[in-house]
Amino acid sequence: MNQVYAAAADLHNFCLGRGWEFCFIGGVALQRWGEPRQTLDADLTLLTHFVYDEDYIDTLLSAFPARLSDAREFAKRARVLLLRHPNGVGLDIALGGLPFEVSSVARSSDWQAVPGLSLRTCSAEDLIVHKVFAARAQDWADVERILQRQGRRLDVELIERELIPLLALKEAPENLTQFRALLSRSIR
Repeated sequence: MNQVYAAAADLHNFCLGRGWEFCFIGGVALQRWGEPRQTLDADLTLLTHFVYDEDYIDTLLSAFPARLSDAREFAKRARVLLLRHPNGVGLDIALGGLPFEVSSVARSSDWQAVPGLSLRTCSAEDLIVHKVFAARAQDWADVERILQRQGRRLDVELIERELIPLLALKEAPENLTQFRALLSRSIR
């Protein structure tokens, strides 16, 4: 098992053991839905619902070392807790509670990453939403690969229904235009 999967498995089991609601996003989910590529960290959405953020943060900090000296304060401000697994892999935990994050976790499912290792990942549609929202160059390349690999199995209406309000908040309607252009080139 590679280092990222080992770190993801430990984080998965840690969250599962506490009955927390979560799913992997980012590179781990991309291994399931897109073109597998090297990823250096494990990204996870953890539903805290904006209520007990500090309890979640403190519990995680008691189990995994922080990557920042002010990780607790940074997490409260930025809603992302940056940790490091003992094997060196970064663990990026988004503290979720927005309607899209709640729905994404509800739609998540278990995936057998390697024999004997199951990880809960977001759906392919939700991964596209995450990536179009972030809109970095690598994200667009990942979206194209997901579209090519998943093709007509994707629920495009769901993707757009989730994307439109998020992009309105971000004031980035051009991301929807770019997504639609990729969609028309990738799925024929």
